[in-house]
Amino acid sequence: MGPFRLRRAAFAVLLVVVASSAALVLTRLAPGDITADLGPLARPDEVRAVRAQFDLDRSVVTQWALWAGRALRADFGRSYLYNQPVRGLVARAALNTAVLASSALAVATLLGVGLGIVTGRARPVAGGGAFWREAVRAMSLLFVSVPPLVTSLLLVLVAARTGWFPVGGMSSTAAASMGWGGWLVDLSWHLLLPTLALALPIAAVFERLQSQALGEVAGQPYLTAAAARGVSDADVLWRHAWPASLRPMCAVFGVAVGALLSGSFIVEHVTSWPGLGRLMYEALKARDIYLVAGCAATGSLFLALGSLVGDILLAFVDPRVAEAEV
Repeated sequence: MGPFRLRRAAFAVLLVVVASSAALVLTRLAPGDITADLGPLARPDEVRAVRAQFDLDRSVVTQWALWAGRALRADFGRSYLYNQPVRGLVARAALNTAVLASSALAVATLLGVGLGIVTGRARPVAGGGAFWREAVRAMSLLFVSVPPLVTSLLLVLVAARTGWFPVGGMSSTAAASMGWGGWLVDLSWHLLLPTLALALPIAAVFERLQSQALGEVAGQPYLTAAAARGVSDADVLWRHAWPASLRPMCAVFGVAVGALLSGSFIVEHVTSWPGLGRLMYEALKARDIYLVAGCAATGSLFLALGSLVGDILLAFVDPRVAEAEV
């Protein structure tokens, strides 16, 4: 691993540490704590026992140090809300979020890059090609402007009115008795709506970036020379123009992963998807301090990995980036 990737990996680790630590400290400093759920009739010794169990009777610095020491051993504490280890809760929710985010990223990439290539090619002279190009640009502008909250609410409304898609959840009640094949079909059916809610705004961003990048590359002299040598239009596009236009796409890949994570928190809540976003929301409501820190650590890990993959892809597409930072 070269210096470029080492620096990026170190930044990823730092991001996870800072995000999880900030989540723990801010939750601790917020007014109230988990003992409020015990009610006004709780005995003083019961309140003291709960506060001692979750280190609330110690200073913020001491509590963070104790939590960090346990986290190094993959022990993120115990959830007050669920009375279970945080590690298991976060792992299950993170897997569900990873499934949703991965499918949304795949759809957004295929749809956005594909449409960006169509709209980024030489502007049609006249006719239907020009109409479809402008129609795609108008739709991408619309979805760029609409936040995932509105998109998910509209899709849930369509699902509720038509019955074409499940309104929410991750599986049907009978999914357990369907076998693996039936379970996968049921999961895909439930996955479709939240995937579209997350993917459409990202696909619109990808379309505009790909279209602009391809349009800028199209005027390069080496492409004109390739066409003059008799290279077919398809080869000029796919072997020369498109690879040269990938740098802006790779540069925003990490940002796109961050947008997927922030959008998934909203979409999961609207569509009742049992992922990291819903778990974080419930933990914040209950002031479940260790569950909040665990969710923040996992979310920042996803963001760091996405940013790291984006940097590696950028260095692969344009080696000058890695050479410039050595």
